[in-house]
Amino acid sequence: MHYMSIKCVDVRKNHHKTKWLMPWGPNQCERIRDLDEAMSRQIEANDIVFAVHIPLPAKEMSPWFQFILVILQLDIAFKKNNEIKDNAEVTLDVSLAYRDDMFSEWKEMAHAIETRKLKCSFASPKTIEHEGRHYDCDALHFMEIGTVAHKFYLLNIRLPVNERKLINVGIGEIKDVRLVSIHQNGGFTKVWFAMKTFLTPSIFIIMVWYWRRITMMTRAPVLLEKVIFALGISMTFINIPVEWFSIGFDWTWMLLFGDIRQGIFYAMLLSFWIIFCGEHMMDQNERNHLSGYWKQVGPIAVGAFCLFIFDMCERGVQLKNPFYSIWTTDVGTELAMAFIIVAGICLCLYFLFLCFMVFQVFRNISGKQSSLPAMSKARRLHYEGLIFRFKFLMLITLACAAMTIIFFIVSQVTEGHWKWGDFTVQGNSAFFTGIYGMWNLYVFALMFLYAPSHKNYGEDQSNGDLGVSSGEELQLTTTITHVDGPTEVYKLARKEAQE
Repeated sequence: MHYMSIKCVDVRKNHHKTKWLMPWGPNQCERIRDLDEAMSRQIEANDIVFAVHIPLPAKEMSPWFQFILVILQLDIAFKKNNEIKDNAEVTLDVSLAYRDDMFSEWKEMAHAIETRKLKCSFASPKTIEHEGRHYDCDALHFMEIGTVAHKFYLLNIRLPVNERKLINVGIGEIKDVRLVSIHQNGGFTKVWFAMKTFLTPSIFIIMVWYWRRITMMTRAPVLLEKVIFALGISMTFINIPVEWFSIGFDWTWMLLFGDIRQGIFYAMLLSFWIIFCGEHMMDQNERNHLSGYWKQVGPIAVGAFCLFIFDMCERGVQLKNPFYSIWTTDVGTELAMAFIIVAGICLCLYFLFLCFMVFQVFRNISGKQSSLPAMSKARRLHYEGLIFRFKFLMLITLACAAMTIIFFIVSQVTEGHWKWGDFTVQGNSAFFTGIYGMWNLYVFALMFLYAPSHKNYGEDQSNGDLGVSSGEELQLTTTITHVDGPTEVYKLARKEAQE
């Protein structure tokens, strides 16, 4: 939603007592058309307030919008005697208020004095002939609220001038202050909530069923089974639709909580893929020990912790001051950009390493396939079916990993540095729900395929001289697991094949 601020005049002698200036309506402020009128009427810059009401007249905000992100755009005209200096900073005295009907008093929600660095360019030569033309200035991050608990919001923005302290000096001639507010589509929110509400019991039920199957076994659970169960728990944690509470409660920490949940799932998913591939290529002595993966899982844990710290520096501070942003300072911008670039590079390297591990697993399995022709037809068909489905699952894993990494990079770029992309809401929403659905299907399939089978095939099956029993036929069409241990492919894949 685009807003043009209304220039109000605060005619009081002192501005210590808060007075909210409305841009329109029955109690609207005293307005001026432009700053030239202010100069002719001898109105000082400190008496001018740029007022913006969110939303537009005859509309109201809804909790279904989930959050409000506001971008600031300054219209600055070129004047020969008032140019924008190098490294110019604009100081904003901003106040935010809310109310839930058109007649009650405004209540203050936040107040802050913020500085924003101006990054402007002027296409024409800086001569008197081109006075009045506007600079081309970058949009600035202005505000983010993690919940939309009220129907109406009011922003009063002042640009205080203090020549002695060099506050708002050398920033050009500001003609207008424009805002763009971004919020989640209410219809998308309902679809999103419905998906979560449906998927939570689905994953929870299969998780309980999966762990019950494992506890029924006489052996202890192997590492792979434990990690799949942990992945199921993290998927359930991210699925739980706690967002329903944001409709009735003013919980500003919901965005931060959502980020933490997603971070835990990312860490678990990336660790799982490493262990999943590793367990199918190690020999019997190395496998089934988490300590064997510390070199791979350790950096993932460190990365997840860095992601948490970065998020706390941004959204954690915004819980107290919604006008704060790590992007507003040079150091903050460089750190944030470095984080996104390094995270993207690390994830791409991770994906290449995962591809290498999958290749190793495929080569390992292919080596074992050479022993299949010596088996009876029934047993050979049995193992061929298992290997085909296992290879298919590994390719699905790679596709899932690729999509997850693309999604992470795209979401970081569009969320962190909004000016990079002009993505449509529909495209982003479809991608978001698609990836989320893919994760759930993948975790569901893993738990279903890797649950220990309850069928009893008999010990004589291993002799390889029987026809296809009814139990064997069932095994080919149901799961890729074995009653006496981990999956048969898991046992077949180890370096020391025990035929």
